[in-house]
Amino acid sequence: MNFEYITECAHPMYRRALELYQASFPYHEQREALSQEQILQDSSYRFGLIYDKTLFVGLVLCWETEDFLYIEHLCIRPELRNQQYGRKALSLLQEKRKCIILEIDPPEDAISKRRKGFYESCGFVENPFAHIHPPYHPEYAGHRLVLMTYPQVLPAHIYDMFSQYLRERIMHGAFVGGNSGESAEQKAD
Repeated sequence: MNFEYITECAHPMYRRALELYQASFPYHEQREALSQEQILQDSSYRFGLIYDKTLFVGLVLCWETEDFLYIEHLCIRPELRNQQYGRKALSLLQEKRKCIILEIDPPEDAISKRRKGFYESCGFVENPFAHIHPPYHPEYAGHRLVLMTYPQVLPAHIYDMFSQYLRERIMHGAFVGGNSGESAEQKAD
């Protein structure tokens, strides 16, 4: 397996990759199209196509800093799920020997519990922080997520650094017309 990174929306696989992205995540968890195009130019952002030889199997969209790698989105094509591709993609990222951070929905139903179990089986651990992901769209407020990290729980100062980076860099311009590090309610204050 390997990753191919896209740095421009003219890439021949970009539209197909966006279709998988849009089918894999609820609208409130997706960047707007213009935002996705703009962040391709960010030196810390990785829009990664996951391949098994020449077979396109999924996406890993992440941010890499000196201190950590944050997986913003990871998805496998529906017809290729349950074939260890997600596990193999995570293993490739773990080879970077960096702290890996990702978020999941709180484990409240069978699917979210199974997803948490999957990440735990890949070496990720749940963190104790009350984590709210900023909104991707102005009509939504931020949403509560569970922070999972590899290989260990984050120290509080690293979580604070990540949280600031999330708000100020990752979410900057996430929706057209402004900085989405603030929800509609926060802007009204």
